Amino acid sequence: MSARSVVAAVALSVLLVVSLAVATTIGSSGLAVGDVARAVLAHLGIGTNPLGALDDGIVWQLRLPRVLTAAAVGAGLALVGAIMQALTANQLADPYLLGLSSGASFGAVSVLLLGVSLLLPLAAFLGALAALAITLGLAGALGKLTPSRTVLAGVAVSALGTALTSFVIFWTARGDAYQDVLNWLLGSLAGARWPQVAIAAGGIVVIGIPLTASGRVLDAFAFGDRMAASLGVNVTAARWGLLGATAVLTGTLVSVSGSIGFVGLVLPHAVRLFAGPRHRVLLPLSALVGAVYLVWADTAARTVLAPRELPVGIVTALIGAPVFAILLARRRSTS
Repeated sequence: MSARSVVAAVALSVLLVVSLAVATTIGSSGLAVGDVARAVLAHLGIGTNPLGALDDGIVWQLRLPRVLTAAAVGAGLALVGAIMQALTANQLADPYLLGLSSGASFGAVSVLLLGVSLLLPLAAFLGALAALAITLGLAGALGKLTPSRTVLAGVAVSALGTALTSFVIFWTARGDAYQDVLNWLLGSLAGARWPQVAIAAGGIVVIGIPLTASGRVLDAFAFGDRMAASLGVNVTAARWGLLGATAVLTGTLVSVSGSIGFVGLVLPHAVRLFAGPRHRVLLPLSALVGAVYLVWADTAARTVLAPRELPVGIVTALIGAPVFAILLARRRSTS
């Protein structure tokens, strides 16, 4: 990394910590950053807790798990988006390109409508993996696994998953079930608690952090498969491995947050304007920017229209769509 990139990474890391601390204090029960920090340390066995039982419950059981989940999900989606854009040579690629979102949605909606919402993370994860298996199987059946075939297979599987989800909702949903289904389909972190933190953060630690080390391979893919092979990259194994890893990570994140759009599509492009195309720099910076961004997007989703709450996917779409249009216009004007 260059000195500029190191400074950017340090600054974003500090901004993330500050964002986590400040976002935890924002809400109907206003709290001081210092008191929140001392309360969190008290739960870790350091010092005494200055908060009363009610405020402590708000911080420890509601707000802190939510902002931590938002940070992990945002980091993972931005990271996966940057990798997918490189692997498929498609600047419109996002984490859901291979039908993962529609597969996860089908699994999640099915268990919600069956009344077994405790199984939602598992059902969404298994649905995403099933979509991946079908996509890669279909792409492989068409011949050699290439970016274009993979994308086309993903589009077909996504359409099928969306159709199945719509059918299940139309045929089964009654009364309040519509609200639960809609919240999940639009992306929401309202139900994030410590188990969701463990799932999302575990995915980042086990899969996300190792993926940030794939920069050299992704840089080689930028020159095409033949050039990547001449640089010593096992193209087929690398593509299958990275697609599998990103799919598992996406399925893990979607299982706790629903489908949150535009994070993995827009943020890698925005970071690329500053950091350049080298993935050894782009991947970690995208993850940090994604974490900060989703923390504040979710904070806005739960506070701007309080006491009502928006699904965070609406906020990311309202911000992401015009920003992406601006990025496209800027790219066209400089090309």
